[in-house]
Amino acid sequence: MSLTVYTIYGPVFKLWRARRFRLFCETFGLSPETTTAAGVRILDVGGWPGDWTGRPRVAAHIDTLNLTAPNFDPAKHPGRSIGVLVGDGCAMDFADGAYDIAYSNSVIEHLGTWERQRQFAAELQRVGRGVWCQTPAFGCPIEPHYMAFFIHWLPKRVQRRLLRHFTPMGLISKLTPEKADRWIAETRLLSKREMRDLFPACRIRTEWLVPGLVPKAYIAWRNSD
Repeated sequence: MSLTVYTIYGPVFKLWRARRFRLFCETFGLSPETTTAAGVRILDVGGWPGDWTGRPRVAAHIDTLNLTAPNFDPAKHPGRSIGVLVGDGCAMDFADGAYDIAYSNSVIEHLGTWERQRQFAAELQRVGRGVWCQTPAFGCPIEPHYMAFFIHWLPKRVQRRLLRHFTPMGLISKLTPEKADRWIAETRLLSKREMRDLFPACRIRTEWLVPGLVPKAYIAWRNSD
């Protein structure tokens, strides 16, 4: 197995995601005992079927939406109802309120520009009667993709110089200049104020790296009631 930054930090990410999934289920009252019978439908925008197959079944049906289709065989996951859709999360071809919950985890920060993030947030709130959108916090001193301190607070031109040679991601993944430029161009972390602006009808929850002092991530959410 080749060494990547996720090989090193993967166990920590897995722990955080498991904790967040429990919080997601508690927030919407989801459980294997109740939601299948209730017919709950979830749209995971930017997620993958594998994000759900290793977890308890908490919805009657889940659709995943991405720009490209993953290699997923439903026959290998009996008892699950997971659909694979191809589309742009900034312009989705669904009716208003088509899903009980529009869900997105660590996606909105990869859209590159404020305008694309605004479109994405508006579409989540239009398509989902309930909404859950998580994103890493700009205010956290550790940039979670590059696993480096403070780099995301610097101008883009400085980030380009540092990413390849002075971050775990750049050194371990041996990023080419083209890949480094693409990461810099596509990654735009959000502040809590920006999350409030993007999701005016949602509550904003803070995940803390250091409780009450250092934010790790923000979650915009609203119930479907």
